[in-house]
Amino acid sequence: MSNKELGFDTRAIHSGGDKKEAHGALNPPIYQTSTFVFDSVAEAEDTFSFRSDGYVYTRGRNPTLTVFEERMAALEEGVAAVSFASGMAAITSVLLSFLRQGDEVVAHRTLYGSSYNVLANILPDYGISTHFVDLTEPARLAAAINDKTRVVYFETPSNPDLSLVDITAIAQIAHAAGAKVVVDNTIATPYFQRPLALGADVVVHSATKYISGHGDVVAGVAVSNDPDYTHRLRFGYMAEFGGVLAPFNAWLLVRGLKTLGLRMRQHEANARQVAAYLARHPAVTQVLYPGLPDFPQHDLADRQMSGYGAIVSFEVRGGERAAKAVIDRVRLVTLAVSLGDAETLIEHPVTMTHRGFPREDLARYGLSPGLIRLSIGLENAEDIIADLEQALAGM
Repeated sequence: MSNKELGFDTRAIHSGGDKKEAHGALNPPIYQTSTFVFDSVAEAEDTFSFRSDGYVYTRGRNPTLTVFEERMAALEEGVAAVSFASGMAAITSVLLSFLRQGDEVVAHRTLYGSSYNVLANILPDYGISTHFVDLTEPARLAAAINDKTRVVYFETPSNPDLSLVDITAIAQIAHAAGAKVVVDNTIATPYFQRPLALGADVVVHSATKYISGHGDVVAGVAVSNDPDYTHRLRFGYMAEFGGVLAPFNAWLLVRGLKTLGLRMRQHEANARQVAAYLARHPAVTQVLYPGLPDFPQHDLADRQMSGYGAIVSFEVRGGERAAKAVIDRVRLVTLAVSLGDAETLIEHPVTMTHRGFPREDLARYGLSPGLIRLSIGLENAEDIIADLEQALAGM
């Protein structure tokens, strides 16, 4: 059977690597080495000129990283992937691979805080500007795009408001204008959504999150259907900027991928129960979760995704002060940034992960001072709900 004929869970366990080259080891070895040796100058020359697939130096390629990259490409239904030392290394390297001085980006208004900071505050220093647009309405992209636009960048679902962007519609508009579409698929994961199949040019992940699943790795990855582009991204940007993933971290990610489907099914099952509970609570004024029937883009979620994910954001009566009080009262749920871990995590975006957004203009970016973000973990759903119940008591 070809790789594409295999189910997701099977690909997550078996894709990538060659067990014969690994001396028959069931799990891929950790090639904990900085450099690789050659038998002759001719062999070295063939490798340096890419006439062979040999390895030179881990900053460019490493067999353990290759297994992870091939597995991610298989899961995202792409041709090739490049791993990075962090999600932000992946995002910035991909952006800079397409952008030059004088170019412009159109980005969705709601993004992870560090992604926003790069686009709003760092790239302008290099003559690259960004227009932040509500891409939930594709017509707004059509109005914002111009002959200087080189990249359309967004997360879907977005962090932390879970707004969705129609990948197919946006890709059609962007490609007609000659722009590339880069999608951050961290929250959905390839288990629930495959942007390349919907028209995206590059998919990026903070592999720190669900790809790892255990909160013990910082990593990133980019996947594309263009092997020439991924080659250029690897050797022209990842290797030269130096954002290389460590072999041990790549090994941990390969291990995490084996249970990705299993974990995402349980994450989502728990999130559905938590979202339904919060939607019924009298102290809760709004619940943002694509799986709720009254979520504004529930129909798009059904068309574009095979599941709704495990991030639930909500607001309580009393605004920011009340939100902070609820967060301070949880006991089982853990106050921490990040998402995708086995533990349920809670945070206050505007003072934590998204504090870089201008306070006086939060509504423009789809943010609220009273918003609480939950990353629903793998505990028993009844225990998560019981903790939220006692935290919300008396609100």
